[in-house]
Amino acid sequence: MGANCSIDVTLKDFRLMDLQQLTSRIPRRISRLAELSNNLWWSWNLPARELFESIDARLWRTSGHNPVRLLAEVEIKRLDSLAVDQEFLVKYDRAIGEFDSIIKDGNTWVSRNFQGVFKKPIAYFSMEFAVHNSLPMYAGGLGVLAGDICKEASDLGLPFVGVGFMYPEGYFHQRISDEGWQIEHYRQLDFDLAPVSKVTMPDGSQFIMSLSLGDKTVFITAWEVKVGRSILYLLDTNLPENAPGDRELSARLYSAGKDIRLQQEYILGIGGVRLLRLLGIDPAAWHCNEGHTSFLLVELLREHLLAGETFEKAVDKVRAATIFTTHTPVPAGHDTFDESMIERYFCCFWESLALDRERFMSLGQASPGEPFNMTALGMNLSKNINAVSKIHGEVSRRMWQRLYPQTPESAVPINHVTNGIHVPTWLTPGMSKLFEKSFGAEWYQRRHDISFRKAVEAIPDEALWQVHQDRKQRLAHYIREQARQEWGGIDVSSRRLVALGAMLDPEVLTVGFVRRFVEYKRPTLLFKDIERLKTIVRNWQRPVQFIFAGKSHPADYMAKELIHRVYGQATDREFEGRICFIEDYDLHLARYLVSGVDVWLNNPRRLLEASGTSGMKASINGVPNASILDGWWHEGFNGRNGWAIGGTFKPEDPNAEDIQDASELYGLLEEQIIPMFYERDTADIPRRWLKICKEAIASTLFSFSASRMMMEYAEMMYVPIAQSAATVAIQSE
Repeated sequence: MGANCSIDVTLKDFRLMDLQQLTSRIPRRISRLAELSNNLWWSWNLPARELFESIDARLWRTSGHNPVRLLAEVEIKRLDSLAVDQEFLVKYDRAIGEFDSIIKDGNTWVSRNFQGVFKKPIAYFSMEFAVHNSLPMYAGGLGVLAGDICKEASDLGLPFVGVGFMYPEGYFHQRISDEGWQIEHYRQLDFDLAPVSKVTMPDGSQFIMSLSLGDKTVFITAWEVKVGRSILYLLDTNLPENAPGDRELSARLYSAGKDIRLQQEYILGIGGVRLLRLLGIDPAAWHCNEGHTSFLLVELLREHLLAGETFEKAVDKVRAATIFTTHTPVPAGHDTFDESMIERYFCCFWESLALDRERFMSLGQASPGEPFNMTALGMNLSKNINAVSKIHGEVSRRMWQRLYPQTPESAVPINHVTNGIHVPTWLTPGMSKLFEKSFGAEWYQRRHDISFRKAVEAIPDEALWQVHQDRKQRLAHYIREQARQEWGGIDVSSRRLVALGAMLDPEVLTVGFVRRFVEYKRPTLLFKDIERLKTIVRNWQRPVQFIFAGKSHPADYMAKELIHRVYGQATDREFEGRICFIEDYDLHLARYLVSGVDVWLNNPRRLLEASGTSGMKASINGVPNASILDGWWHEGFNGRNGWAIGGTFKPEDPNAEDIQDASELYGLLEEQIIPMFYERDTADIPRRWLKICKEAIASTLFSFSASRMMMEYAEMMYVPIAQSAATVAIQSE
């Protein structure tokens, strides 16, 4: 390929606290705790989580629920005592037994329905993966979806390998200043105490790959993360062989600079494919999660061209083996690069493969002369393209019709697979135990049956209300503890403590607005009519409190202004402490919030919410949604499981849309939500409210689960591609 497109693998001595070292400090009887801690399967298995917590509850909390850190820091004498503790050993044997049955059991949904089809894995590329908060490599919904997909692939028995970045500094941690401005700070991940391991060569040496990036060479290593049966490979450029600037290429998620972003996406796409090849992994299908990953298709194209295929035949082969998922209904949200930038890093491709510049550039252009667009590249080189909800499919077909100028909008080949959530991850322990008590230990296998809906309706109101009240108490305790820790700081004002939720009351109707802060999500819509809102909040008989949480992109100054405005309202004495903003929203806090509020509020501008999975997480926990009919709620709302804010009509004037939707929201609160929540019988149970909660659970638990989502991906895309690949392989033998 020439000097500018070389690839090499080298060996390097490496020292790290590995699984063997961790195992060595644990008594033999319970030594597999180390193995269990290094597979994130434990993060969605309740007995395994409870097992680790029982080792040392305080250390479990302070470690951020990180079992690797827990086992490395707990006193050895404590481990020795647990090795002869019969109660602990029963828990240990149960967790290990379940772990072995999941990892080794061949009786899965895939084996029962598609025996012999998946002889090769599905490769899933994503810029971020949110599996657990012990690996903070995610910014928001895109990463959470990717993490849930990896978990569900494991549960279904789908051979699955993910490729992304190991960001040593991850995404930023958020702090709000006394004046209400977001402050970002980064923490270096301690690899020694994280559930990851270095990818090594057969002799145990560290894996290092070199990749030409324009006029320089970048060295890349990789980390392995076990997620049940699934495997994640995460690329990392933080190596002494690299120049200081190149070591930083994988340091943080979503750099603001376009040149850095392009280099990251080059490394992910080109380097990710080459990593799998060097590891001997030959995927049956390649799945691109958003345009950030589309350069992997260029690498596949290169492979086919080097094998002697014509350009047209190579494109056909790439398209036949790939799936492209788009998440972004906003044109400005798709990565674009000037042709000069593309030429800087890719000129070697068209030169060495006898392609002309114009043909290469056309792969990533929606129309001639436009900037190189990563979503256009993904769609041009993929046969299987999908949006992430029904209404997002309509928006995407309209947005990208220009790629298919001779095709009517309704026939543009963009399908949809509505997103779903990994139920075992997001269902709270209390709700899971309630289901087990009500439906039996096998309830999860029956959750898609029609009979399950009737079973949910039959849950005793008292039991469901008690579980929810417990979650509200836990949320209030968590928030107040955070405020108490703030009080220990220097010169902390009472104004700040109130804004951070110190005055939250778990008996009060609690509405949560929790998501990434960006203008189209309209986090300040609630404050459109301040005086009307104050009247709602300060009703002494039926008060309401609002919890806000979420981060803005470090470079999105308009979004930071929105946080500033919300924080300002939280410090307004006339709201009496019933509005708060909780700092540093992450997976850990999310689990408290999706189950601990009473109503999940979502009010984006219409047609700008691709899916919105956080509302699904609330719904399965019996927290009804009050939302604009966009994204998943357009499909999920049935009139009995929550509330719709306005209709589907979108006014042309954004201000008119804001006025209309704010008025509708206030009306829903005043006339339906508040009266129903506070309507109690003699036992202080809100019977009508709980009927909506039960319908929220029943209508969401399977229909908007990752199980349903991944079954659709398998049946619609993965299986046909795998079967086609198997046929080609047989014919070529």
